[in-house]
Amino acid sequence: MHFRHGNRAEDPPSATPGTRSLAATAAALAAKLGAITGSDQEDDDPDLLRAVLAAAPVGVAVLDERLRWQYLNPAFTTATGLRRADVLGRPAEATAFAGAAATLRRVLADGHDREHATGGPDGAGHPVPPGLRVRYRPLRRAGRTTGVIVVVLDDPDPAREQLRELEQARARHTLLDAAAERIGTTLDIGTTCAELAAFAVPGLADLAAVDVLPPEAEPARAGHRTSQRLHRAAVRAVPALTAGLADLPRPGESIRHREGSAAVRSLTGGIAVLTEPGSEDACPAGTASLLVLPLAARGRLVGVLTLGRAAATPPFTADEAALLGDLAARAATAIDNARRYSRSQGIALELQRALLSEPGNPHQNLALASRYLPSGSSSVVGGDWYETVRLPFGRTLLAMGDVMGHGVEAAVDMSHYRSALRDIAGMDLPPHRILRQLDTVISADDSARPATCLLALADPGRRRWTLSSAGHLPPALVAPGRPTELLRLPTGPPLGTGLGGYEQATHPLVPGQTLLLYTDGLVERRGEDIDESLARLAALRLPATGELDDLLDAVLHSLVPPPSPAAEDDIALLAARARPR
Repeated sequence: MHFRHGNRAEDPPSATPGTRSLAATAAALAAKLGAITGSDQEDDDPDLLRAVLAAAPVGVAVLDERLRWQYLNPAFTTATGLRRADVLGRPAEATAFAGAAATLRRVLADGHDREHATGGPDGAGHPVPPGLRVRYRPLRRAGRTTGVIVVVLDDPDPAREQLRELEQARARHTLLDAAAERIGTTLDIGTTCAELAAFAVPGLADLAAVDVLPPEAEPARAGHRTSQRLHRAAVRAVPALTAGLADLPRPGESIRHREGSAAVRSLTGGIAVLTEPGSEDACPAGTASLLVLPLAARGRLVGVLTLGRAAATPPFTADEAALLGDLAARAATAIDNARRYSRSQGIALELQRALLSEPGNPHQNLALASRYLPSGSSSVVGGDWYETVRLPFGRTLLAMGDVMGHGVEAAVDMSHYRSALRDIAGMDLPPHRILRQLDTVISADDSARPATCLLALADPGRRRWTLSSAGHLPPALVAPGRPTELLRLPTGPPLGTGLGGYEQATHPLVPGQTLLLYTDGLVERRGEDIDESLARLAALRLPATGELDDLLDAVLHSLVPPPSPAAEDDIALLAARARPR
């Protein structure tokens, strides 16, 4: 039998001297438990002894002097198929061990050990799979035999053991290969956990619940006690158990497992717990066998996987616990990768939102509105940015940029661009010379990422826009009674290349018309030519009057794909409209 402790598969117990010693130790513990249970001793802790026996890889059971079942540990129920609820308090003759009653009575009568190989002719009446041995030992107290200890252990057969190991290795590789294809296909925690639950049910279990630490929580070291609330990320069950899920936490809700539950024992010890469900376990009615596995990656716990089987399904075995423990370890790595990604994305998103505050204070002659939408879960936060700079003589400089790349680094570079822009714009240079200075400053920094940028200088007093582009998409002009117009501008290379060569163009600034600056996430679609993307924007009939926020809503509604406003890339929008004098 294999039994899994944490994420290490222990050597299979066999009837070698080491395993016989282990069996003897388990029998001694069972004898101690029987002695404490039947006396008033207070110097030993029966709960501790039960916990030790529950984790033992050797099957152990205790019968009293009337040969009634008093205790069965999980390894024993797994090996024999007996259930505690069916046998506790009942005589052996009324259970599957009826054929062993004569042997049990002889042990009670003479106090001598007896042992049977279940695969041989002397194994009749012992409901244990072939290849195992059943040992009967007297339970002594106060100098007399008061019961029988039943121990189940492996019967050594090198050829059979080698064949079993090969079959287990083949099953392990097949399972993990399939898991690698179906679990962790994205860097989204919820999706990864749902994939794990779907992989487990119904092929491996009748119930699967995945509980993880909240993204903001610091993972605990494996084997250290954790009392945090967990986040139920996924749950799945066969129809026979589905009705019982109604009273349990649902995906998206928090859960705190009760003391003494299999989940708490698994989390606290960092071990697999194979047991029958108790009142303290959060599982649906009808669950007859539980296997709770810690989800640990890089030496730290990230959650717990609870698997269950209904009464109609054979209970989990110790070998299955080892195999499914490998699956949990593989899935835990995928979940931890998603956690790390989510945290990194969250930091970048908070940084970007902090930097992309509302547009600066423009002159009263110009109305502004802006939007920023981060990308969906399939892509990290990008480096989209915008800025407004108030200049003398009623002028306002608008900037829209997109740093190449994604993540925290792109967001940090974005802040450098904005700071440099504000400093250079204060020199009151025309837009194309601002771009030239920005390119010189950024290209001098080897670590800085290139970026596209569009500058638009609003001068309502002269009724003129002055525009210059560094590899950015053209702005759109929205006017009442006219189709949306994409302004043609001379386009230079992106900033940070050191190539220079920027030019500028002017366009009439008419009160009531709106200039729309945007990043490529608004229009670009994977596999589509950029000219087609821009033509889709130009074909829009947008509300040219009313609030600028309404116009931005209309743009996003028309161009961002359903079912949600999560695009393939970040989207930044900046709309400006001259106010009438």
